[in-house]
Amino acid sequence: MTVQLPSGESIPALGMGTWMMAEDFARRDEEVAALRAGLDEGLSLIDTAEMYGGGSAESLVGEAIAGRRDEVFLVSKVLPGNASAAGAVRACEESLRRLGTDRLDLYLLHWRGRFPLADTLEGFAALTEAGKIRHWGVSNLDLADLRELTALPGSCQTNQILYNLTRRGPEHDLLPWQAGAGIPVMAYSPVEQGRLLDSPVLASVARRHGATAAQVALAWVLRLPFVTAIPKAGTVEHVRDNARATGLVLTEEDLAELDRAFPAPAGPRPLEML
Repeated sequence: MTVQLPSGESIPALGMGTWMMAEDFARRDEEVAALRAGLDEGLSLIDTAEMYGGGSAESLVGEAIAGRRDEVFLVSKVLPGNASAAGAVRACEESLRRLGTDRLDLYLLHWRGRFPLADTLEGFAALTEAGKIRHWGVSNLDLADLRELTALPGSCQTNQILYNLTRRGPEHDLLPWQAGAGIPVMAYSPVEQGRLLDSPVLASVARRHGATAAQVALAWVLRLPFVTAIPKAGTVEHVRDNARATGLVLTEEDLAELDRAFPAPAGPRPLEML
């Protein structure tokens, strides 16, 4: 199950996020094992950021992918405060050092800040020229920002946003626009930080498929062919459970039941972020 980037490269539709990982040293070995298990399951897209744990999540990822770098589509993000032309280069170099690699496959602006988008793209262009990043994209940009971005030189490969059954605002205008522009969506918190697991509606749908609520939540996000999902999973068992979501196809009955419980937006809503 893959999603095609504007570059023509295909990436896994289901990957692994690392937000809130590497925050408890006692769990480090378990979290490293989980990431490695994900690679074994084919979840080769790993998303991290310089912000996560003040860089400690990148170090954790670096440990997990040591000796397996070529198996991984590696994503990290630059903080807005570092996203000037020169600042993005410095921040990326620090991320590469923590990750123990010479390149990122995808480098994202974490959200829009005080620096003009053109300055950030200048930094991304320099990093691309130097071979330190292969592709670039953005995160948490709403439609007006994306329109401004795509009027500038370069090719945005994705917009990473908060999207799940309880956060359907992007469906009104942002998702259709991105689909038309050929810019994939990367959905973070696709299980709403675990809160969707308590939904009786997801449990009902899951029972029909012999699946779990988490698998249903992920399959719902992945129903759209231009959307990838990056759930965090800190244990081997959790990663393996997530991986099975790629084989779950929701029926029209399932989707209608989920729509009734989690209605689509009736009008435009500002993009939410966590």
